[in-house]
Amino acid sequence: MDATLDAAEASAPAALSDTPAGPPVHDAPPVEDPVPPGTSLPDAVSPSGRDLPPRPAEVAARPVVHHRPAVTELRLSAFGAHRGAVFPLGPVTFLTGPSGSGKSQVLAAYEALAGLGAGATLEEAFPDPRARIPDRALPDGEGRRGFRIGCTVDGPAGPVRLDLAVQAEPVLRIVGERLSVDGQILLSTALRDPGRRSVQASWLTGGAVGVTRAPLPDDRLGTALLPLRVAGATAGQRQVLAAAEQVVVALRSVFPCDPRPERMRAPAPPGAGRLLGDCANLADVLRRTRHECGTRHALLAAAARTGCSGPVEGLDVRAPAHGPVTALLDRGSAGPATELGRLGAGELRFLALALVLLTGPGVLAMDPAAELLSARQALTVLADGFDRGLDRRQSAELLRLALLCCGRGHVRLLATVGEEAAAAARVTPGVTVVDLGP
Repeated sequence: MDATLDAAEASAPAALSDTPAGPPVHDAPPVEDPVPPGTSLPDAVSPSGRDLPPRPAEVAARPVVHHRPAVTELRLSAFGAHRGAVFPLGPVTFLTGPSGSGKSQVLAAYEALAGLGAGATLEEAFPDPRARIPDRALPDGEGRRGFRIGCTVDGPAGPVRLDLAVQAEPVLRIVGERLSVDGQILLSTALRDPGRRSVQASWLTGGAVGVTRAPLPDDRLGTALLPLRVAGATAGQRQVLAAAEQVVVALRSVFPCDPRPERMRAPAPPGAGRLLGDCANLADVLRRTRHECGTRHALLAAAARTGCSGPVEGLDVRAPAHGPVTALLDRGSAGPATELGRLGAGELRFLALALVLLTGPGVLAMDPAAELLSARQALTVLADGFDRGLDRRQSAELLRLALLCCGRGHVRLLATVGEEAAAAARVTPGVTVVDLGP
């Protein structure tokens, strides 16, 4: 498979490195107690972060047992601005760096892997694959250009590595895939005949056969197809299934979120109460949580007292029969309720992100692994511009909520942030800050 992977990237030598190198990382120890509500997080570091130099990514952390499958590392090579990059991911991970450093590309790569894990085609996962190729990458003699993408998923089966080589030009296809545990290859695929839309796959069988070989489509993730192809009759097959299912469960439990305040102001039509990625139906979801999730709704109302201006007694909704739903801030005795549509953009983004952190897959418009109990899955929230439009008080409260929710193992957060939020996070236990700057 290595030869196949190399062929996919031979056209972009400037974007490759024999020794993968990751960006600087500051990985604080796990949080024990959440920050009290309303507490301003410290910002006693310079904007450059030099007062607290980050520890190198290679520093070994204490062993962590992941009872729920979780993506703990993302690898990108010849992918946008990234060359042999390794990104360690903790329960709460912030990506920071100047404009153009590739923060959003990391989220896009994670989202693409999540789509492939859920059964999406390569074209659905990468609608514009040429945009992922480095600008300076030249095609090889056969006109091919591509990139590599991979991740490590920790869980009961151990650390499972998934690596993909994607050919973006002249035809979008997966030309190589490898699934391995502790250096043992469980699945490998390779493109043998460019004229066919398939790859030759080999997976561990064990027993007298040793390895099973069969063609798989070149536009889908082979790992996601293994549960349909492997019977699990031998110890080797069961090992393959355990690793594949661990990867698929971790990748499918993902919710990309980017609240759009301009879409959240109008009353929302009544629906199923599942929050969309742009949070345009926030009012309808609050209607549902108010009646079905009393505890989480109360936590959200408590957060609103810190993140919204003026007195806040609670969150309410006005839902006439067969009419649109309007969300309200209950001002108590201080005055009439305030419709959420009258709030500032930062307040709306704050409320939406707080709701995402406090709720679960059943209230989000996503497709987790239905065959497993939710207690065995960890929701990963992808948030581009986590602190966009927020003041320091709101950013601190959202970080407190993230530590509270992610510290229990049910939720993980990967987000891009500006330098001010990153500076506060660097000195906050339980947050991994990855610097993409020079």
